[in-house]
Amino acid sequence: MTNPDRLERLQQRIRAFVAERDWARFHDPKNLAMAIASEVGELLEPLRWVASERADALCREPAVREALGEEIADVAILLLLLCDRTGIDLCEAIERKLAINARNYPPERCRGRAERPPR
Repeated sequence: MTNPDRLERLQQRIRAFVAERDWARFHDPKNLAMAIASEVGELLEPLRWVASERADALCREPAVREALGEEIADVAILLLLLCDRTGIDLCEAIERKLAINARNYPPERCRGRAERPPR
């Protein structure tokens, strides 16, 4: 499990990186959300047109794993920047959403099913 202090240290390093380059003025919520979408597109690229049954094996290939790791990091950095800019505590947001998902997707109605259960 990720140490919360580690997440805060990463957030501080990201803030310092942005400050050293005077980039905060470009990091309004709209631009950050758009950048996240762009980076998610890059994350999808190595998996495009790959059969689902081959995806796990492909992701274990060193070059693909490295490329995915870099794109995941880009998405995470931008997500942390967006959280910082909007004052959203990522861990709290995840905990709230997990509680909502637990209500919306009870195990007895969802186990082994990909579709959302009827309400």
